[in-house]
Amino acid sequence: MSLEALYKIYRAPLISLAYRMLGSVMDAEDIVQEAFLSYNQLQGAGAVQNERAYLYKIVTNRCLDLLRSSAQKRELYVGPWLPEPLIEYGAPEADPSEAYLRRESISTAYLLLLQQLGAVERAVFLLRELFHYPFDEIAVMVGKSSANCRQIFRRAKKSIHFDPEQNPPVPVAEEKVKDFVNALLQGNTNRLLELVGENAVFYSDGGGKVRAAQIPVAGFNQVIHLLFNLLKMYEGKYTYAYLNVNGAPGLRIVMDDGIQYVYSFAYKNNKIESIYAVANPDKLRHL
Repeated sequence: MSLEALYKIYRAPLISLAYRMLGSVMDAEDIVQEAFLSYNQLQGAGAVQNERAYLYKIVTNRCLDLLRSSAQKRELYVGPWLPEPLIEYGAPEADPSEAYLRRESISTAYLLLLQQLGAVERAVFLLRELFHYPFDEIAVMVGKSSANCRQIFRRAKKSIHFDPEQNPPVPVAEEKVKDFVNALLQGNTNRLLELVGENAVFYSDGGGKVRAAQIPVAGFNQVIHLLFNLLKMYEGKYTYAYLNVNGAPGLRIVMDDGIQYVYSFAYKNNKIESIYAVANPDKLRHL
């Protein structure tokens, strides 16, 4: 198969794997690009029996290497760490059949759950859960035995507590986000009580580079108080637009000084349960 044909078939799923591994759009794109270049430069590339497995192995190992090399940097990160937002413009399409494109598995909440797994655990879990690789092939990719990979997968799956049914359908979520914004702008606390859970948490990722809360803000009253104060402080100094963030309706705010905030949401019992705001400019360059 030609390199162009391989690129057309496998680029999207490989980026999907790398993004879930790393939580970085730019790093995922770079690693996948490098994987195809590496394959193209391989002596006797035409003799590779399984191009798909070869490319997945390259991408998986490059992700593992990057995670290991950046572990200390992550430990020193200022404030909450959130994944780079994956932005879609326009209305999302109907749910695709491919598991790797499932919208719920790129949500901010799901990516944060994946971050709780070790690097190898994350790789084994994703390769099995979303890409349906047999354990013997996963074992070759991550340098473990097949039996060990089975154990790793069972342990990882047990620790991932995620209920996709909590996410409302896209049209419903879109209305909730718009209602939430309108209620904030109008100072309508009663409506906000209907939209936001009592135990809501606000996470703000500025990476120490822009103004952001350095610890999560928990509880309905505290979260709404913070948002009301921000609206008052920056009144008339921002614009906002609705867009799809990590597979679900979200929000992008651009301040007059150029600083951006990209918001995504998670739900529980039909109410907003978590609010994620990414402002670290390094994580928004791809926009």
